[in-house]
Amino acid sequence: MDISQYERNPILLYMHNRGKAIGLIKEIKKEKGEITGELAFDEATELSCQCKKQWEFGSLRMVSIGFEIIETSEDRRHLLPGQRYATVTKARLIEVSLVDIGANNDAIRLHKDGQLITLSEGGDCPLPRLNHKPTNNEPQMELKALALQLGLPETADEAAVNAKLAALKTAGDEAENIRRENEQLKLEQITAAVDGAIAAKKIPADKKQHFLDLGKTVGIETLNATLDSIAPAQKLSATLQTEPENDELPKKGPWELRMDEIRNRLKK
Repeated sequence: MDISQYERNPILLYMHNRGKAIGLIKEIKKEKGEITGELAFDEATELSCQCKKQWEFGSLRMVSIGFEIIETSEDRRHLLPGQRYATVTKARLIEVSLVDIGANNDAIRLHKDGQLITLSEGGDCPLPRLNHKPTNNEPQMELKALALQLGLPETADEAAVNAKLAALKTAGDEAENIRRENEQLKLEQITAAVDGAIAAKKIPADKKQHFLDLGKTVGIETLNATLDSIAPAQKLSATLQTEPENDELPKKGPWELRMDEIRNRLKK
């Protein structure tokens, strides 16, 4: 309940009727799940004076609030047996009224989008209506339906249903753990394959993440096939021969042979 707006105008009405202001609410506090305050009658009108006397005497002793709905919920945790409309979970306090009987239909005034909500049977209500039709035996009906969905007999009690749910949760947790372990093993295989390719000079180290992502996408088998098709990089010096082998030397022609003979004679 948001009371910030009301704190700026802490009006006290009579029977939720605008135009019948009889005072203010002072010392407003919001703590421990309760909103409290003190009634202060302005005695500016005959009605205010009358209400003050009746309040002090005790013939009027109840107050009721009017508030604007901000948020509703259809969560089953917030529903009561037989409830037809969504539960109000957030609201804004608009006014506080002195009332004669706080338990009647007008004891709490609710508004949504400017429209008064009437909680009595047959009244208009802008709150979302629940899709299901709750009945007094709805909890039993829900338990029966849940038991059948879990593969249990419809006569299964709450303890049996809870035990089945716990077993399914345990099985689900185990399956999730197995899935995570499997994913970790796959990642380790992919990482080992990529690291091996880097060590073999098949791929540069700065491309590691690219091939890791590729392995996660296509799988270890396709990744291995891809890496196997890449030839290791070779040094340039390994591809060059600085001196040809003897049997690979080009054969000299007659002219070159004659010149060699002349050079040898000159050396002598």
